[in-house]
Amino acid sequence: MDNGHVRYFGDHKATTTVEPGRTTGNAALLDAFAGHQGHTPEERAAAVPLLLFRAVKRDGKDKGHVEFCGLGVIERSERLVQWGGRDHTTFTNYVYDIALIDLTAEDDTVAWAWIDSRRDKTLSDVQTLELAPLARREWVKHGHSALPKLRRRVARAKVTKVVEQRPAPETVEAKDLHLIYKHFDGRKHDFEAVASAVAARVLRGAGNSYVEGWLTRRSGDGGADFVGRLDIGSGLAGTSLVVLGQAKCVKLDSLVTAEQIARVVARLRRGWIGVYVTTGAYSVPAQTEMVEDQYPIVLINGSELARELRSMARDDHGGDLAACIEHVVTQRETAVTNRRPEEILLE
Repeated sequence: MDNGHVRYFGDHKATTTVEPGRTTGNAALLDAFAGHQGHTPEERAAAVPLLLFRAVKRDGKDKGHVEFCGLGVIERSERLVQWGGRDHTTFTNYVYDIALIDLTAEDDTVAWAWIDSRRDKTLSDVQTLELAPLARREWVKHGHSALPKLRRRVARAKVTKVVEQRPAPETVEAKDLHLIYKHFDGRKHDFEAVASAVAARVLRGAGNSYVEGWLTRRSGDGGADFVGRLDIGSGLAGTSLVVLGQAKCVKLDSLVTAEQIARVVARLRRGWIGVYVTTGAYSVPAQTEMVEDQYPIVLINGSELARELRSMARDDHGGDLAACIEHVVTQRETAVTNRRPEEILLE
């Protein structure tokens, strides 16, 4: 969300009997999506405001509390097949890519007077815009082409303390990470399949187009465990970047050093980026060197790994983390090869 993007899966479940687009949530979002694709300022002014919230824990209670996340514009909707439910069956659902727009001018709030004004039948949609957030008014005026400038951006320090990279003890996230480590203890090569899947999810999370390539063989990989491709733009107005991935299933209290990251970076050519996925954390000196030397590499620590896998399990495997991991490993067994990384650009 800090980069102005949310990927939201609809409310259709494996046990749902109605058509995927007719569940309460999907029907409402598909209707809103039509308005958010308006071609004129008048059509966009009539688009339904989309307020995003997420469940948060309060006073030790997991349910009953929500937190405001922002105001969104639906950029894309896609019909897809998911895997889940108690019987782990496939079912059809919708997924939505939502752009969170900047609310800096409003101190990260939305005036409820704007929402109320839209109920007033004596006011036109254009008139109610006077109470709308500035970024919303700009989107209505200029359309989707303005979204890159209107996205919500949260300024963050580029170096994260080690303690902040690890889940708090006894939390669900901590238990998940321990399960992941124990699952791959003694079978570290299988961890590469999960690392590749998580890297793909992270890179796609900002609305990017990412293609998973292959896993490298146990010997002769030259410091790379998986290969992928990041596509930017399309046709003559686009380009593709080779993604070289490193996967390290290490003890949960281990730190990845600057030297280990540098070995991956040394393999990168111009137009390539690296991804390092670990069950551990990254030392402060390693992060500092990465920032100062401007390494083109994405770092995914154990805490982020656990969150992404838990999300995958919830979306496609009915919340069964172990089943999710086994499915990913089994699915990628046939994708092991010793091809050159640049061959991904030919696919």
